[in-house]
Amino acid sequence: MTETCPKCGKRTDLCVCSDDAPFDNKHFVLILQHPQEQDKELGTARIICDRLKNAALVVALSRPSLKSVLNRDADPKKWGVLYLGAQNETPVAPGLYALTRKGTLCPDSDAVFKGLEGIILLDGSWSQAKALWWRNPWLLKTQRLLLVPEKRSLYGKLRKEPRKESVSTLEACAQCLTFLGEDKAMADGLTAAFARLLEKYRAAHGKTTP
Repeated sequence: MTETCPKCGKRTDLCVCSDDAPFDNKHFVLILQHPQEQDKELGTARIICDRLKNAALVVALSRPSLKSVLNRDADPKKWGVLYLGAQNETPVAPGLYALTRKGTLCPDSDAVFKGLEGIILLDGSWSQAKALWWRNPWLLKTQRLLLVPEKRSLYGKLRKEPRKESVSTLEACAQCLTFLGEDKAMADGLTAAFARLLEKYRAAHGKTTP
């Protein structure tokens, strides 16, 4: 029987958990994972929770409210949800943008970001993320966010993405925190852990190309 890490759930030869103290992020990171997300080898949600002090992973197709997900009081208006979806305006420059309910860019994203207590990441394939979006109507009460990544995902050819701007949940988290003004060391630490995972995966599966 293959041994697995009790923290990340991955095979021990793919584990990148760290004994270092987790980063103390100011913006709470909530990961809402689709129950059918099965990519245990390349999935990154638990790595995020290992490396960030203020983060939580919840596996559920639907919940009645943000409060029920967090098990504490929370104002949805002070939370942002990263959802690619459809938008009426697509910015070109890399960055994090706040969108209106009509899918247009907010005139002052920075002002919106100042009031955010946390961000919500939908973890799963594109179709699974879409299902989470529609099955949790309380997400409409939060601030929708759009990320234009600074670079292509480190996944390379290991994972097929629906759009060239698609990145892993971990990469999205890292870049969002940086654009929100968090210490860049957090993004560097998260990305380094992801790179180690991909290196171990390629070694385990005899893959030599990115």
